[in-house]
Amino acid sequence: MNYLRTAMLLAGLTALFMGVGYLIGGAGGAMIALVIAAATNLFTYWNSDRMVLSMYGAHEVDRSSAPELVGLVAELAARADLPMPRVFLMDEPQPNAFATGRNPENAAVAVTTGLMHQLSREELAGVIAHELAHIKHHDTLLMTVTATIAGAISMLAQFGMFFGGNRDNNGPGIVGSILMMILAPIGAMLVQMAISRTREYAADNLGARIAGQPMWLASALVKIESAAHQVPNFEAERNPATAHMFIINPLSGHGVDNLFATHPSTQNRIAALQQLAAELGAQASPSVGANENYPPRSPWGRSSSRGPWG
Repeated sequence: MNYLRTAMLLAGLTALFMGVGYLIGGAGGAMIALVIAAATNLFTYWNSDRMVLSMYGAHEVDRSSAPELVGLVAELAARADLPMPRVFLMDEPQPNAFATGRNPENAAVAVTTGLMHQLSREELAGVIAHELAHIKHHDTLLMTVTATIAGAISMLAQFGMFFGGNRDNNGPGIVGSILMMILAPIGAMLVQMAISRTREYAADNLGARIAGQPMWLASALVKIESAAHQVPNFEAERNPATAHMFIINPLSGHGVDNLFATHPSTQNRIAALQQLAAELGAQASPSVGANENYPPRSPWGRSSSRGPWG
């Protein structure tokens, strides 16, 4: 994981936020922007997990209500040397998952009912291990912060329109305000997406090592990618700023690495997992590209080409 690159991108996002503030109100505007960013991130630090879980209607489950799911999370968390996270279920037909929380001690893993129904136990283990890797890397806090700053930049750029037409207040002028309103959110989005793509590759690698079989995750990614094209996630469509939190983009599922993608291409991720499988001496499955299950024996129980819940 290139932490230096991530730190530079995050610093660039903060600088962009302050730059918009400076264009609106000079040095004072930059300081106000910095204060707003600090206050927003402080609120986000303590409340981000509850906000996003509530947004998606996630409800907490335990060993009595979802014994296999919670048991699998507990087993993988132990393998990752992590505290047991809270486990949530979203009533959503699109298979997907995300992790949230300010630190490993206050983390949560949320999966959709579609994920449980469509993935085998091995594939589900790969997905959960990926989310636990985000927790171990402290990505859950980082991605929430980047989403918050990016959203604040968009808000601040629109706010600047109220001052753009008056040159006496040292604002950017009407033309500059329009350009700022358009370009600042795009710049913020590009930095946010770059950070997200960097973290996904790292989580794939560590998650595959936690699960012990990279091709479980590779097979799961193909299935989730295919479903994202066919099964809309309406809550994600209403809140696109949260799309980067999911293991696969719930909005569009674009298959190429482009400037505006929230995730790396699934093909590139699978290629990296196949390379890791070869390095670890694991047998890569030729059926992954054909959207079929990869059912090697699971270290946690039975192997199945059906979903683990029925």
